[in-house]
Amino acid sequence: MEIGPYILLASLEGAVTAAVLALTAVGLSLVFGVMRVVNIAHGEFFMLGAVLAWWVANTVGGHPAIGFAAALIVAPVLVGVLAALADMTILKRLNYDPERTIVATIGLLYILQQLTLMTYGPDARPVEAPFNQRIALPWIEHTEAGWQMYYPWGLSTTSYKLAVIGAAAAVLAGVWAMMARTRIGLLMRATQADREMALAFGIPVEKVYALVFGIGAGLAALAAVLIVPIQQAHYLMGADPLLLSFIVVIIGGLGSLPGTVVAALLIGLSDGIISVFFSPTLAKILATLLVGLVLVFRPRGLFGTRAP
Repeated sequence: MEIGPYILLASLEGAVTAAVLALTAVGLSLVFGVMRVVNIAHGEFFMLGAVLAWWVANTVGGHPAIGFAAALIVAPVLVGVLAALADMTILKRLNYDPERTIVATIGLLYILQQLTLMTYGPDARPVEAPFNQRIALPWIEHTEAGWQMYYPWGLSTTSYKLAVIGAAAAVLAGVWAMMARTRIGLLMRATQADREMALAFGIPVEKVYALVFGIGAGLAALAAVLIVPIQQAHYLMGADPLLLSFIVVIIGGLGSLPGTVVAALLIGLSDGIISVFFSPTLAKILATLLVGLVLVFRPRGLFGTRAP
């Protein structure tokens, strides 16, 4: 029995994980890069996106694609607005002090988690995918008659999983374009480089911070909406995305968006392959060991730069 087709299947599963993880981790990296705030509540914004996706999809009703499309817009926007309000009412009053903001976001984590438990309940609930056709995975092999394509052992994936990968890639490209090509991206980069100088040039730093915190939370919520038809919405589902996002951001380099994407691909693909052939626990152990090695030999991460 050849192992190649199973590696292909495991890689596709890992690519789905990497796509969702990249969106979540880029949101975390963006907040830290611009604001220098470690957002411990980031995983709860992810969870809130999944729960709101379930609520919107069930409220809209009709064909699953209609409810899912509505959730894809409504959930990230609501979570982003909530995060911006949390920034203006909590983090701003703490003057974005690193130690106090960590404590504040821990408190925000428990508030969001317990409010969700009180309103949504303890049950895990699914959201139906807008489309979910099975797609057989082809395997190409060279024979005496030349290159031939066949479908060994009935291995397949779904059209929705492939769509998740494509959607995440499009959103990440949009985030890069925003940061590199737009005025708001220029303001974010100026604020990131030197907050005091940005204030001296009249940049509304506090408004930029609120926008960045909202965008970061919105990206996490968007990732949750994309993954909830594959997983299920649950009020405790924010822990793993938060842990993996921190792992990705540390490996890629704090505040480095390209490094975050590369690290997400590395962790996601390795998690998919190792989980299929060995166990998910081993994948998490190896990811944690990789973080330790990066911190020892390259403390700023693979793509991190020395602070000015």
